[in-house]
Order: sequence, then C-alpha cells, then structure tokens
Amino acid sequence: MGNQTVDIVKSSLQALVDDKSFLPELSGERRKKAFTSLLAILSTPNHVNKSFLRIALENGQVVRIPAYRVQHNNILGPYKGGIRFHESVNEDEVVNLAALMTLKNALHQVPFGGAKGGVVINPREFSEKDLYVICKKYVQYFSDSLGPDKDIPAPDVGTGEREMDWMMGEYKSIRPGESYRGSFTGKSVENGGSLGRREATGKGVYYTFRYLMHDFLNLQESWLAERDNPFAKTVLALKDKLLSVAVQGFGNVGSVVALAAFQCNHLNNKVVAVSDRNVTLYNSEGLNIPSLVKYSYANNGDLPKTDEMVKLAGIKAEILNREAVLTIDTDVVFLAALENQVHGENKKDIKARIIVEGANAPVSTEADEYLSAKGVVIIPDILANAGGVIVSYLEWLQGRETQFYQEEEVYQKLYEKMKETFDTVLPQFFADPYPLRRNCNIHAVMKLSMIMYRQGKLY
Repeated sequence: MGNQTVDIVKSSLQALVDDKSFLPELSGERRKKAFTSLLAILSTPNHVNKSFLRIALENGQVVRIPAYRVQHNNILGPYKGGIRFHESVNEDEVVNLAALMTLKNALHQVPFGGAKGGVVINPREFSEKDLYVICKKYVQYFSDSLGPDKDIPAPDVGTGEREMDWMMGEYKSIRPGESYRGSFTGKSVENGGSLGRREATGKGVYYTFRYLMHDFLNLQESWLAERDNPFAKTVLALKDKLLSVAVQGFGNVGSVVALAAFQCNHLNNKVVAVSDRNVTLYNSEGLNIPSLVKYSYANNGDLPKTDEMVKLAGIKAEILNREAVLTIDTDVVFLAALENQVHGENKKDIKARIIVEGANAPVSTEADEYLSAKGVVIIPDILANAGGVIVSYLEWLQGRETQFYQEEEVYQKLYEKMKETFDTVLPQFFADPYPLRRNCNIHAVMKLSMIMYRQGKLY
C-alpha cells in the first residue's frame, strides 16, 4: 500500500480517537482495538488483480502488457474507479489511487467504494484497432471482478468514452442476458452515457474554486475576518482582485477548467497561462481560451507549439517550456495533468496563493506541508475533482432507470452534491489551523469508520 494513503488513514484516525463525540459507544480498551482494526482495514486493499494481457498487434507482433484492477473497499457500495492507459502505471500507484477513490466517495457521500485500473501502455503508440483489442482483453481478463453491482470502471488518463463503449460492448458479449448498462460509466451519450459526463470533472474543479472565492466568501466575509487563520487571510487578500489563473494540462479536465474560468461571470479572473505535454502558452493580458480549445480539438488534443501554429490558432501567446506554468507569477494554479507535479525540488518556486488539484495527487506530501505552512490554500483532489465520479453515479442511476437527465440538470445535481460537501468542510477548515486536505481526509475516514462499526466489521 502506498505510504501516502497509510499516512492519511493513520493521521485521520489519530485525530478521531480522542474525539469522544465520535463513536461514543466505544471506550477504553474496546475503542483502542476498534481503531487498530480500522487502520488495518482502511490502509490495505481488499483485492489486487494483476494480469498480463496477451495482445496480437496489427503489425503481426504478439505482446504481453501488464494490467491491473485494484479494489480497495466496498463498504459504501460497489467498487468504482477509472482505468488509465499510461506508461507510468504500476501496482503501487494503482493501489494508492484506489484508496483515494474510497476516501473521495466517502467525503462526497456517493454510495460507491473505491477501485482503480491501469494498463501499462502509451496509447499514442498503438493503432485504433490495437487499442480496441486491449480494451476487449482487459474486460475478458478481469470480467469476474466487474459488474454493475460489483465494480464499475470509468475513464481516466489515456481513456475516454470510446474505450468505455468498447469495454461495455465486450462485457455485454461475455454476459448475455445480464444487466450491462451500468457496468461502465463515462460512455458516449448514444451508448447510454450521461450528458455532461466528459466535462463533469473540469466543471466540478472550477466550481470548487468559484464556490470558495465567490459564494462562500461573500456569505462569510465578516466571519472569516474574525478568524486568526492563515488560510482565511489568504482568501480575503485575494477578494475583489483581478485574479490571474494558470492551468497545467489541457486535456478533458484542464481545457474545461480553462474555458469555465474564461466564461465565468461570478469571478473577476483571467487565464494567463495554459500548458500541455509540449509547451506552456503565456499572455499576461489573458489567453483566448475558446480559440485554444478549438485548435486543440482539431489537433489531437495538442496546443500550438510554434509561433506559426500560435498565429494559425488566432491567439497571442508567448511560448515557454511546459514546466513554466507551475512557477509563473499567478494568483491561482489549477493542476490538471498527472501526479507529483509540485514536489520537494520546485516547491520554493511556486508563487500561486491558491492551488486547485484537478489531477490525482499532483502535490507531494513534502510540498503540501511547505506551502500550507506559508498560508497557500491547497484545494485537494479529494474535494475538487470528484465531479467525474458524481456524474458517473448519475449515469449509473440513469442506466438503471432508463430515464435520462438534460445536461443542465446534470450540472445542477453535480453542483448541489458538491455544495453539500463544501458546506460541511469549509467552515471547519477556516475555524482551525489544519490544511483543507487534512479536514477532508478526517471527514472521509469518519464516514467510513462509522459505517464499518455499524455493520459490525470491527469484530
């Protein structure tokens, strides 16, 4: 199990063990034993499924590709989590991400457990037919573990609605006559997917920031001003300012975040920098995000990377190296690429006062502690990027009922669900000196612990 998750569970339980209002039925030696049991259960996955997919490629070659499906915990409902196609996938990473899914669903009160899948490939190096075969084989190899009431995968890094459509089609073939609509989420709308699912994570990530800096701040400004809290001071200092925003990553999440920021009429902000795997584009006056989205969509997801391409895209921008987006002098940076982007080596170069985690675990523990001590507000992945799983839940429900929501209804339900969580954690965050991540983790572990105790899982 990744040390990160073990540390999260351990520190959260330590914060709860002395709180007599939590599980008051347990005291003395009995309480100590129960908390020891909780640590053992929550810091280990239920199942680690690993296989080597045998794939006959279009070029005539046969390869064996490592693949994983980790099921961490299902106390709240069926396992749920994405499948990523990326060359950096490894067992520790998938185990850690599965545990983070358990915590995320618990925090947002989504009735799913946590799981994660991964295939060790760079999808850009395979033909469409090869990717189709890889998707089919993945379902074949792990079919005993999957199902609409058992474990429900979704897209992640390197996968999208196309791959989910292929996988659901294969699941249907393997299990004729069985319920299949809810076996995968993030499918195309034509194939039973939900309107708004592709944009859900990015919309949720931006909404998290907007809610803090507009809805919550406007309502609680005088209360915040009374707090002797470094994070409250940071937020208040940025109020009424023209906020400069940088977005790392311009895929499914980052491009939606950038567009939401560009179009937002609740906040006064401008997107001055965006990046992808090749470049950072910078304009201190603000970038033309709709033109960049249009260009990226037409060019395999890539941003323009030469002056000629920038001109072709119809925008004004300075071309910088791809890491520059992290250290540009901006008020806010959204991290929507991969994990471990802000770490021990670059933590001192970060100038943003608010960091929003659109990706999973993009800020290392070391960097998190350093920046939080300086009053930087880090809105953690567990809180910010839950839009995908919330709308996946709505898709799963719609598939069961075969009644589908309009796109605006989907976003409305997404925002309502996220608002419930914010209204639970934000007042506590600003009332004590702990970073927001710690507050969120404690809430999630509290929910899981209570349910496990009620279901008799600690005996």
